[in-house]
Amino acid sequence: MYVANDNRYEKMKYNFCGSSGLKLPAVSLGLWHNFGDTGVYANIEEMCFTAFDNGVTHFDLANNYGPKAGSAEANFGKILKEHFAPYRDELIISTKAGYDMWPGPYGDGGSRKYLIASLDQSLKRMGLDYVDIFYHHRMDPETPLDETMGALEQIVRSGKALYVGLSNYDGPTLEKAAAILEERHVPFIINQNCYNILDRTVENNGLKETSKKLGKGIICFSPLAQGRLTNRYFNGIPADSRVKTDGRFLRADQVSDESLENIKKLNDIAANRGQTLAEMALAWLLHDGVITSVLAGASRPSQIIDNIKAVENITFTQDELAEIDRLSK
Repeated sequence: MYVANDNRYEKMKYNFCGSSGLKLPAVSLGLWHNFGDTGVYANIEEMCFTAFDNGVTHFDLANNYGPKAGSAEANFGKILKEHFAPYRDELIISTKAGYDMWPGPYGDGGSRKYLIASLDQSLKRMGLDYVDIFYHHRMDPETPLDETMGALEQIVRSGKALYVGLSNYDGPTLEKAAAILEERHVPFIINQNCYNILDRTVENNGLKETSKKLGKGIICFSPLAQGRLTNRYFNGIPADSRVKTDGRFLRADQVSDESLENIKKLNDIAANRGQTLAEMALAWLLHDGVITSVLAGASRPSQIIDNIKAVENITFTQDELAEIDRLSK
């Protein structure tokens, strides 16, 4: 039986989700990759133990995380039952629904039927009565926004989630959704979006600015750009890399010699700061106080330890910020 480290909160920094009273660790653990049926269960256990032992209280999932879809939740549910049950009130557990989950017309999108059914399935897989945060995973132009937000309201009222969030929304749609949720007194506190040095979409589509204006938190997925903001591809594409083994989220042309030239220059900036490229990339996201948490994945426990080091130095000079911006274009 796992016993948590008594000093688990000493190294981590915790930030409020916007203007809410909920804090998240500056570095959270994402279970998008490596926690499903293709992962080694003993390694999955050790990654979860390492995270919690170092103050990572937030574990982020979705209904379709795997492969196969649902397997990451099932594996995490087993860990909850066997090891983390005594610590449930110290954990923030989030999940989502929005993308394809089961066949037929009710297995994706933003309808009331899909969202409520999906969360019921997620709770069963994880052996939970409630999750701390439930997200609508993507904008759905085919479903009225009022229906989707109404489903989130019903989920909170039923006690199946404490808070709600929105994922992969843009600024204008976020503002409309937030107005509906505020009118209904639904505790909407956070947005989850892709954001990293190389992907500035949230700066360009109004999401970051609108979140700040409305007092909503932001948690960033793919903060290391699927491994490009590490030294993993400096000497070519490894045989066990995501490019070779999956290819859905990172293509070979994205790690070309030309693209790596600027990334290596970013690595030089990191070295001058006394950080690895990965540490600097995470620190950069946290430096301006707008981002609540970075959602870092992992394939082994040591990566989690390395990611947590980022919180030790999130201060940048104006020259460093300007050069990072130049190299990201």
